[in-house]
Amino acid sequence: MSNFVVGVTGGIGSGKTTVTDAFAARGIPVIDADVIAREMVAAGSDSLNDIARHFGPDILTAQGELDRAQLRQRIFADEAEKEWLNQLLHPRIRHAIETRLNDADAAYCILSAPLLLENKLTYLTNRVLVVDVPESLQIKRTMARDNNSEAQVEAIIAAQMPRQQRLAQADDVLSNDGTVADVYDQVEILHQQYLQAAASKRQQ
Repeated sequence: MSNFVVGVTGGIGSGKTTVTDAFAARGIPVIDADVIAREMVAAGSDSLNDIARHFGPDILTAQGELDRAQLRQRIFADEAEKEWLNQLLHPRIRHAIETRLNDADAAYCILSAPLLLENKLTYLTNRVLVVDVPESLQIKRTMARDNNSEAQVEAIIAAQMPRQQRLAQADDVLSNDGTVADVYDQVEILHQQYLQAAASKRQQ
């Protein structure tokens, strides 16, 4: 079990995956909350069965998978339905995250979570690393990646924690407005710091 956890977060299009891939390349386990959330509603899972019972069978595709577009429509149109879904999934996702953090076997590990701060998951971490880019770059990258309109991306950014508020809660900040090589250079410096911090914590 790792006794030192670094929480990695950032707004949409900030390039969190590039950063966590750089840590993974150094042998650091990455527990990704988004991956866990997707696994939680995989075809045939208990959570998906609960969702289908609540919302009706039209929430599933012909292949028995979650129709994400249909679900998104339903929960954005009704705050109570969104709250029901959060009450169902959040405790299960948290439990899965805690289990994987406990199972991680390395000097330290990464918890990657876009909503790390919003969902108050910082109690699971020793440090918070915010991946930061200017809003204009967030919009440009997300439009290119997801084929969304500028207005759609701006609406997503507006729904997330404001950039300055996120930065105010950071222990460390990685600026991802340059090249991938720049990211790897910054990760190497942070990696050495985290190894030292984890070693110090073990000696306490």
